[in-house]
Amino acid sequence: MMTGERDQALSALQWLIEQGADEAIEPAPIDRTRAQPAPQKAKPPPPPAPKRPEPPLWEPPPTPLESTEETLGTARHLAAEADSLEALKAALDAFEGCALKQTATNLVFADGNPEAKIMMLGEGPGAEEDRQGLPFVGASGQLLDRMLHHIGLDRSSVYISNILFWRPPGNRTPTAGEIAACLPFVERHIELVAPDYLVLLGGTPAKTLLARSEGILRLRGRWRPYQHPGLARPIPALPTLHPAYLLRQPAQKRLAWRDLLSLQQARLSGTDPLAKPAP
Repeated sequence: MMTGERDQALSALQWLIEQGADEAIEPAPIDRTRAQPAPQKAKPPPPPAPKRPEPPLWEPPPTPLESTEETLGTARHLAAEADSLEALKAALDAFEGCALKQTATNLVFADGNPEAKIMMLGEGPGAEEDRQGLPFVGASGQLLDRMLHHIGLDRSSVYISNILFWRPPGNRTPTAGEIAACLPFVERHIELVAPDYLVLLGGTPAKTLLARSEGILRLRGRWRPYQHPGLARPIPALPTLHPAYLLRQPAQKRLAWRDLLSLQQARLSGTDPLAKPAP
């Protein structure tokens, strides 16, 4: 190397050292005149592991038509034989035709005053109701108690039950077969209590007992007759929103309040809401 080139190289090296480049990062110098390999692309992250499917809720196995008819016949016979609420509850205890009984903890029959003029029917027991064996004792039951309090009622002045007497697993929607198996007992239940007014809490009891297909938002707030051959006369029935629905949709409480006021007016006046006003 010529003296001048050497001096230039030393000068350049001195400048690099002054700039802080005083450490080699490779074991050998890089020849910048040679082509460098293209940088490798980063590997995409592996796809997330598939979620483990939730175990399906227990569903009753399908039964032949003959077996279903036998079950309904047994339910009708047991219900018709019951001549008191105690006998009806005992008949339900002995009844094996509803598959929900196999997964429930307790039979949930009724609560309140069986001599009351108002009978309230919901859909079915929840987890807390299943544990205690009483209807409407969970969060929705506490809301129902507050609703009743605002129109001067409590559990000593109403009678409360459901159209299902056992809890569906996971609080799922009951099947048509499960409702049909319980229906003869529900109808006999209403006959034995013989209330002046029925309050149907939610779409399932309203559509089942009134034989309607509309949703509860269309059915609610209007008195309709509940009729059954075992009744001396039709019973005025008022569909309204279920307290569990109101907990999920609190803005709809205003509609339920209107329904409660309609119930209060009928109770205090002692009039039949189904009667047509005099001309």
